[in-house]
Amino acid sequence: MKAMKLRPFIPSGTDYPRAVQFYIDLGFEKVYYSDELTIFKFDDIEFHLQNYQNTELQHNYMVELCVQDLDAWWQHIQDSELVNKYDIRVKPPQIQPYGKRAIHLIDTAGVLWHITE
Repeated sequence: MKAMKLRPFIPSGTDYPRAVQFYIDLGFEKVYYSDELTIFKFDDIEFHLQNYQNTELQHNYMVELCVQDLDAWWQHIQDSELVNKYDIRVKPPQIQPYGKRAIHLIDTAGVLWHITE
């Protein structure tokens, strides 16, 4: 047996077009779009943004994005002014209790992204 990829389905929350634009501004490439689903890509990773709202799910959903240069991602987040533009929450890179250095970013729907190095 061999696994090739894991593509999570991320809920968009109540404002699907805003969520789509958020991920574009975060640096992901939109490779497919419909009223129900957008597929995003960055290098070899992909995820599906689903036009779906469920507050309980969104506030308990977490994703880890492993990157090579966490400081470059942090600089991009700051330069893009994502916090002001989207009223999101983000914590700067810190060593986490589990040993990884991570940025914690809560997206427009309330999904917690662990961006780790």
